[in-house]
Amino acid sequence: MAGKFRVERDSLGEFKVPAKAYWGINVGRALENFPISRRKIHPKIVEAYCRIKKAAAKVNADAGRMPKKKAAAIRKAADEVLAGKLRDQFVIDVFQAGAGTSTNMNANEVLCNRALELLGFKKADYEQLHPNDHVNMGQSTNDTFPTAMRLGIRDSLEDFYPEAERLAKSLYKIAKRYVKTVKTGRTHLQDAVPITLGAEFKAYAAAIRAGVKHIKRTSADLLDLGIGGSAAGTGMNTHPAYAKQMATELAKETNQPFRKAKDLVHAMQSQAPIAGTSGALRDFAVELGRIANDLRLLSSGPTSGLAEFKLPAVQAGSSIMPGKINPSIPEMVNMVCYHVVGNDLTVSQAVGGGQMELNVMMPIMAENVLESIEILGSACRQLSVRCVDGIVADPDRCRDYAYRSMGLATALAPSIGYLAAAGVAKRALAEGKTVEELVRAEKMLSEKELKKVLDPKRMTAPNPDLAKK
Repeated sequence: MAGKFRVERDSLGEFKVPAKAYWGINVGRALENFPISRRKIHPKIVEAYCRIKKAAAKVNADAGRMPKKKAAAIRKAADEVLAGKLRDQFVIDVFQAGAGTSTNMNANEVLCNRALELLGFKKADYEQLHPNDHVNMGQSTNDTFPTAMRLGIRDSLEDFYPEAERLAKSLYKIAKRYVKTVKTGRTHLQDAVPITLGAEFKAYAAAIRAGVKHIKRTSADLLDLGIGGSAAGTGMNTHPAYAKQMATELAKETNQPFRKAKDLVHAMQSQAPIAGTSGALRDFAVELGRIANDLRLLSSGPTSGLAEFKLPAVQAGSSIMPGKINPSIPEMVNMVCYHVVGNDLTVSQAVGGGQMELNVMMPIMAENVLESIEILGSACRQLSVRCVDGIVADPDRCRDYAYRSMGLATALAPSIGYLAAAGVAKRALAEGKTVEELVRAEKMLSEKELKKVLDPKRMTAPNPDLAKK
């Protein structure tokens, strides 16, 4: 039994830790306290913490506060985790004590015990190298966790942007393919003036790119780091140049322009940049969900819906109705978008839950924002490659809708007036005729004027004749 465990001690007393574990007593107590969910520390937070510990070891060694040999071992241990090793040792539940102390200690203990091995010592020989005194030197959970969030989110966004752009390109390809396909527009879910299918999809692509631009603009606030603020933003137990040097080192490590925040107390008190980024992701989800809804509606049918285009069949749609095909990918996208909106509500509440010098709700902020980025990126990818790329329009059906639309009466207004045009639309609908048929029957316009005025293609762009008046 003794060989299966080692005994570690803290201010609360002794605790048995599995002998093979790289984590220690702090993590052990957290595992007993927080068996809440199946969700562990997000990999991006693990990586961010390793970069922070790696940078701190170098900065403290350069300042003469830590022996270079010990610093080198900590840095090598961090590099191993960054390369994918020991990931199973990061075992803390997302739902844990406030501020993320357990997450910070998970990183401290794993890196310390691996560094001890690299130095030729046994795990838990903390007289040689200590999780708090060495790996956590000059740091606090209170400044490392906000920093880890910023590093992790910025890193995760770099994975998201290409997937969003892939979707935008897919939408734009459909726009180019059907740039001349005239169809009826719809407002209030009712017939409106003509538009082209290409114009609709070009607008979808523009919405995706505008959403990405908004996220990039908002997430720029994450570049200000509060690292070096220590426990309360005052920099206690750090050397004077520590904060600036840490920001510089992390910028090099991540190849992102991180910088020392102008006010470290503010950087610790307020997590508004996290809320801002979460809000931008929510806004993107709202737009993405709107587009997915349109794809479902415009492809509805195949015989009793709009059916202006077909989505690719990716799976059987029913366990009871043979041959039924559903818009499975857009449905998944809608659910992802709803989840992101919910994540943002949690983040906004958590950001508002800060008190005085610290916001203790950071672990759930990090988890929700990182999850939102991850699932939005995946949804964009699947919507692109499993749905949009395979869209096939029905130009004849689109054209038929356009010529039968009551919206064509709008083009009559400049010639016969709004009220008269409204009367034409009302009569055409009541008599089961098209606007063109009624105008021709009533001889409201000459045949030449009729073909010109009621040409749906002309209605999809500004009227050049009006420029002559």
